[in-house]
Amino acid sequence: MGMFNHMPSPQLLIGRRSIIDNVYAITMICRDRRPIFENPANAGIAIQVLEAMDQQGLTSSLAWVVMPDHLHWLAQLREKSLGYCVQRFKSRSGLLINQHRGSAGALWQAGYFDHAIRSEESLRKHARYILANPIRAGLATRLGEYPQGWCRWPLDDTDPG
Repeated sequence: MGMFNHMPSPQLLIGRRSIIDNVYAITMICRDRRPIFENPANAGIAIQVLEAMDQQGLTSSLAWVVMPDHLHWLAQLREKSLGYCVQRFKSRSGLLINQHRGSAGALWQAGYFDHAIRSEESLRKHARYILANPIRAGLATRLGEYPQGWCRWPLDDTDPG
């Protein structure tokens, strides 16, 4: 099985478990892989929505990175289901970004990828993997250089994860 399970249809959601206090690595992709977040203002709106979800007590973010056409988010569920939290993020960010752009229509691809982090897995290792996405994509040369990434812990190139 791959790192992420893609489950776009409701029928496939049967068997997907979301457990309060569990940590999930979540990936959401822009519809048609449009590079919506090349615009820093759009990326900023997505980041504000992630922060608001933490402030509202739905999630506790550990790390995220907003790539040009997708978003990676490492978060602990605090309230509601994983599906609810993802849908709330997508609907709120889509609405606000469409308002900012003066456009309409779906911003996000249906569904999402997720991986429940097992207790023995290193959260810092997952955070480092997420924050290294811009390096692998050629958008940065070192951790911390890409402006649309954040981690609860300081991670640098010498951190073993």
